[in-house]
Amino acid sequence: MDGSFALTLQIVIAVCAGITAQVLGETLKIPGIVFLLLFGIALGSDGLNILHPDHLGVGLEVIVALLVAIILFEGGLNLELRDLGRVSSSLRNLVTLGTGITLFGGSMAAHWLGEFPWQLAFLYASLVVVTGPTVISPLLRQVPVDRQVATLLEGEGVLIDPVGAILAVVVLDTILNSDAGVMEVLNGLLLRGGIGIAIGFLGGAAIGLLLKRRLDFLSEDLKNLVVLAGVWGLFGISQAIRSESGLMAVVIAGMVVRSLSVPEERMLRRFKGQLTMLGVSVLFILLAADLSLASILALGWGSVLTVLCLMFLVRPLS
Repeated sequence: MDGSFALTLQIVIAVCAGITAQVLGETLKIPGIVFLLLFGIALGSDGLNILHPDHLGVGLEVIVALLVAIILFEGGLNLELRDLGRVSSSLRNLVTLGTGITLFGGSMAAHWLGEFPWQLAFLYASLVVVTGPTVISPLLRQVPVDRQVATLLEGEGVLIDPVGAILAVVVLDTILNSDAGVMEVLNGLLLRGGIGIAIGFLGGAAIGLLLKRRLDFLSEDLKNLVVLAGVWGLFGISQAIRSESGLMAVVIAGMVVRSLSVPEERMLRRFKGQLTMLGVSVLFILLAADLSLASILALGWGSVLTVLCLMFLVRPLS
């Protein structure tokens, strides 16, 4: 089989399986993420051995980065600032203090229960601080939740994603550079966050103001694509300046565009919502197919206890 066609077939299988999983979830009123994970594992090397994300090479990283940028922009676009204002103190605490609790609580659980070395335990905990809109938003569409609680969870899911990505990179840099002090760690966090916020604010304002102008020479569909190009452009610029700042940039850009109340907002949200559903479907299928069940089982009962500790102790404490 020709190499390029084999890679094309991998993407086709991922898209078809992802959309099928979403249809099943919608039909059975079960969060689609359940079927996405099951389908991904079933198609991967530990199942039917049909889907091989590793064959995509660095292309998988590119696909993941671009899809996550769309998902987070859509998440920011869906955040209603008026509703967020009602839960602002709780949201601030979850993103700041809650992140710290998960980082230290998760690292202690991974070290004492999972028997990870301290450095690896901290890296693991920096990754699991993220809840993420890819998980929270589909669940909130299926599970009836109080409006304020839903707003809080959705706001945290969107904002914690870039914070978690930045935190993970800073923790990894600190591990690799053992001479790094507390100030260097804080500078790394603040610099990446600040660059992302600045570029996201300026870029989001530019996109919003452009949409507020009556661009009658552009069709509605082309306007959507202009925004898509703008989002990826902001992500690329921010990433080029400082790695892992791009996620913060697209979240802030989405929030700024929403706050400007552009005329095409409903149409834009619908288009980005469709792209997000496609992105989530492909992402979870590819990432689940890349899981090695043997590697997970090799971690033993300590890993199970670590996860249970995160679920029933660390997260509620947060």
